[in-house]
Amino acid sequence: MAKWGQGDPRWIVEEREDGTNVNNWHWTERDATSWSKGKLRELLVGIAVENEAGRCETSELQQVEGEASCSSRRGKLIFFYEWNIRLGWKGTIKESGAKHKGLIEIPNLSEENEVDDTEVNVSKKKGDGDVLKDLMKTAGTVKVREALGDYLKALKTEFTTGMILPTKALANQELTIKRKLSENASQASSPVVLGVRIPTVALHMTERFDTTVEQLYSIFTVKDLVQKFSKSAAVLEAEKGGKFQMFGGNITGEYTELLTNRKIVMKWRFRNWPEEHYATVALSFVPTLGQTELQLDCKGVPVCKEENMKFCWQKQHFEEIKGLLQLISLNG
Repeated sequence: MAKWGQGDPRWIVEEREDGTNVNNWHWTERDATSWSKGKLRELLVGIAVENEAGRCETSELQQVEGEASCSSRRGKLIFFYEWNIRLGWKGTIKESGAKHKGLIEIPNLSEENEVDDTEVNVSKKKGDGDVLKDLMKTAGTVKVREALGDYLKALKTEFTTGMILPTKALANQELTIKRKLSENASQASSPVVLGVRIPTVALHMTERFDTTVEQLYSIFTVKDLVQKFSKSAAVLEAEKGGKFQMFGGNITGEYTELLTNRKIVMKWRFRNWPEEHYATVALSFVPTLGQTELQLDCKGVPVCKEENMKFCWQKQHFEEIKGLLQLISLNG
């Protein structure tokens, strides 16, 4: 029998408390169906095309049936997705002002076909307005396929963040590189420009919860409750200057202000944001009749990450917290 720390390195736990998927060797799978439905709605609704004859826009996602998943094995990611999608579109003829409606059907978006070869069928309700149908069949189809391509890029990058875990060897290699870069920088005689300015946006969101201010505040400051709504391990030091880490390290930051049951202010970032860039997130807890209103104000979100930020708070925070509150209510 091999001694502790000896033997095949694929099975050696590398200083991880849970020993999860060491060296990325084991098969892991993550369901991307729910995330994909939200991402497809975000990308496909609101696509607009226009020419001298008229203007058209995809107005609603009427159907999105299928599934998607991502698996990791031996450090490689394997994707599976199969979707049947139906969109509603509407358009206006410029000369007459007449309005028309139709459908866009995508019967088989899957890994078996390239996006450019994906079937996109455009139809229109009976009557005039074929110029709008032609516009959607040409320029509209191009933009729809571009949106499908953006979905696949997001599936393979945004959704998979954290699935390939860093190994000890890689961590040591990165540390060596950082040390060399630091030494080179200190020896350089020419001035060094540190950092670049990136364009950012501010966000404001509100949500109401069927609970008290005290309970909602605790869900953001008690480690056990954070782990329950996030369904992942968390590190939490709920005090001024304390650090936090959530969703497997995808979200990290620091508490800068805590007013019990009233307000939480944090330095907050996604793992894939520009290095050392943090947004400022302020949560205000406002009691209302039988409910608590949570007001989220966020400054410094990179422009290219705005939609990801909205999705994170709406889907991964607000909706999951409501589910936890229902569970707590049922269990008394």
